[in-house]
Amino acid sequence: MQFALNEDQIAVRDMALAFAAEKIAPHALRWDEEKHFPVDVMREAAALGMGGIYIRDDVGGSAMTRFDAALIFEALATGCPTTSAFISIHNMASWMIDAYGSDTQRQKWLPKLCTMELIASYCLTEPGAGSDAAALRTRAVRDGDHYVLNGQKQFISGAGGTDVLVAMVRTGGDGPGGISTLVIEGNTPGVSFGANERKMGWNAQPTRAVVFENARVPVANRLSEEGVGFKIAMAGLDGGRLNITACSLGGAQTALDKARAYMKERKAFGKRLDEFQALQFRLADMAIELEAARTFLWRAAAALDRKDPDATMLCAMAKRFGTDVGFEVANHALQLHGGYGYLSEYGIEKIVRDLRVHQILEGTNEIMRLIVARKLIEGAR
Repeated sequence: MQFALNEDQIAVRDMALAFAAEKIAPHALRWDEEKHFPVDVMREAAALGMGGIYIRDDVGGSAMTRFDAALIFEALATGCPTTSAFISIHNMASWMIDAYGSDTQRQKWLPKLCTMELIASYCLTEPGAGSDAAALRTRAVRDGDHYVLNGQKQFISGAGGTDVLVAMVRTGGDGPGGISTLVIEGNTPGVSFGANERKMGWNAQPTRAVVFENARVPVANRLSEEGVGFKIAMAGLDGGRLNITACSLGGAQTALDKARAYMKERKAFGKRLDEFQALQFRLADMAIELEAARTFLWRAAAALDRKDPDATMLCAMAKRFGTDVGFEVANHALQLHGGYGYLSEYGIEKIVRDLRVHQILEGTNEIMRLIVARKLIEGAR
């Protein structure tokens, strides 16, 4: 495990920070207000290698590590957590094709996914299958060389604005062993989308239901064999949890930086805010918690890179801790701004709204505790 970045990692992080400062941060408040999905800017990020960060390079990927990805997504999130989070979801869905697809499938989809000429959504959650993902009901019935799909996915990031859906569907019996993974073109007849959800945050990316009504998808679009879809989905989520944790830390870092700057300028009772010891202690605790979460994230990312047996548990631990810390730091930053923190022009309330959902998606933080507890109990036997 490392506690200092090497020259290449610093260069990658600084590139992403510069991109966030120039291309994302100046527009983040407007994108949130207008519910604008900044596809053009994301394609600019992809041109710098951020559309396929840990995709193999024979199909145009950057072939970087999960550690590198954590640095990139934290840096991008300093500009806008929502935009960074969607790029992370696109990377996760693309990785599933890279890791589990045939060479034909990889060559068909990934070159355009890495450039984000095609944009991908990850489709697991359903109206009656959130935390209990193995209970999903979307059915794919084999009909010759096609599957006929019927069912609905819920809370799908990017839906209606993306080209490729990597969807978990039921091809067999109940439970995780009956689930398979299909790559579905967004314009497939029988595929439709619900209205863009009105959300607390994450407004710079659409969130819609995906409805399948007798949609025919080629069997050739199935990743790996029938029945391994749940395994594919969970493998994708290990990395996705690291990515969303990184996005939480990036947003929280910006909130902390804004609070520090505000406290130098704002006066109360004849003193600058940063001269009050109680507020100094609050600022110190925010920085300590953020650094602890970042160190935890790096450890979990390094474990996933080396395929450590405890990687899934460490990813769950890092996600629970890091997303909780990210939200709390941003919330404290809002409090340090007083009433001004509640105004949109200061940019703090948007970060708070954006980071709140990170404690829910990619597996709720209650499910993260369940993963850890099961691992601990299993290891005690």
